[in-house]
Amino acid sequence: MIDTGKLDRVVAQARKASDERAAGYREQALKLYPWVCGRCTRAFTRENLRELTVHHKDMDHDNNPPDGSNWELLCIYCHDNEHQKYEEHLASLASGGGKGQKGASKQTTFNPFEGLAGMMKKE
Repeated sequence: MIDTGKLDRVVAQARKASDERAAGYREQALKLYPWVCGRCTRAFTRENLRELTVHHKDMDHDNNPPDGSNWELLCIYCHDNEHQKYEEHLASLASGGGKGQKGASKQTTFNPFEGLAGMMKKE
């Protein structure tokens, strides 16, 4: 015989865990942004979604605005590369190099989502 009280508790725990996950910034970012790496433009599906990570643009993992403006989705390889560049930058500053010199690091002008709206239009 099925213990309905125990079943109700299991269902309630599962729903609570699901709600907590949905409140997390990763789940929010996956709802806000297309499942594409913001650097290498690799596309993701449910089968390989675990390889898509949320990168905090300002490197502050406590800065999680609800609009997702501090996040970008990166594949695990590009995410590691971003953190490696940041560590190298900090090491350079600590050793006295790159003391806030303008133009010391170049900003990219590449936009992986450029033209995405046009590609998504059905003809």
